[in-house]
Amino acid sequence: KTTLQGLSLQESKRRVSDHFLAVSKTKNATRSLDNNKITARTAGASKTIEVEVDKPLGLTLGQKPGGGVVITAVEGGGNAAKAGLKSGDQVLYTSSFFGDELWPADKLGFTKTAIQAKPDSVYFVVNRGGADVDVKRLPKRPAPPRFGRKLTEAQKARATHICLDCGYIYFLQKPFDELPDTYVCPQCQAPKKRFARYDVNTGKPIGSGLPPIGVIIGLIAGIGAVGALLVYGLQ
Repeated sequence: KTTLQGLSLQESKRRVSDHFLAVSKTKNATRSLDNNKITARTAGASKTIEVEVDKPLGLTLGQKPGGGVVITAVEGGGNAAKAGLKSGDQVLYTSSFFGDELWPADKLGFTKTAIQAKPDSVYFVVNRGGADVDVKRLPKRPAPPRFGRKLTEAQKARATHICLDCGYIYFLQKPFDELPDTYVCPQCQAPKKRFARYDVNTGKPIGSGLPPIGVIIGLIAGIGAVGALLVYGLQ
């Protein structure tokens, strides 16, 4: 009343209208900022985690409604917990029965069977904190190459031999010496004789008998080139 005293009716109406318009714009701007914050928080919450877990895994799996597999419990201090897996993570991929391939975790029974068939560690790809993923639409995908993959403590304890050609480290439970002579490197198909004993502390082969094939080829090519130079030089 004090603010509008002495003004005409038309001028008073205009000022009141401008006041409410300004308040409305301020509220809408605040609401817009709040919505943007919520959207950003939701978008940044979901993440995909990939880990390799030694056996025993120390986790429990359950079937999600409508398809898919979820981790329902993780043992404290177990291998799954050490690898960073948590209860509530949706499992997207796990190691297949054989080879270095990952299969979508759609059916609980099938996923459990695949995990049980793995003799050593199991590779997991999980989704955490975001919307559910339709696993049925996920294609098969290759697992990360074993060459250069960081070994877990349990794998280091079993690591005994290394492939001289590609660097694959043998860490399965069956002793390397008990493998048949027909055994080949699962990564580059090199024969068993191309393996040497592996020093876990240095990360290098011990007393490797033969140099890598690449070195041998390089030496042969070098000798051939020197011989050619000598022949042409004499002519």
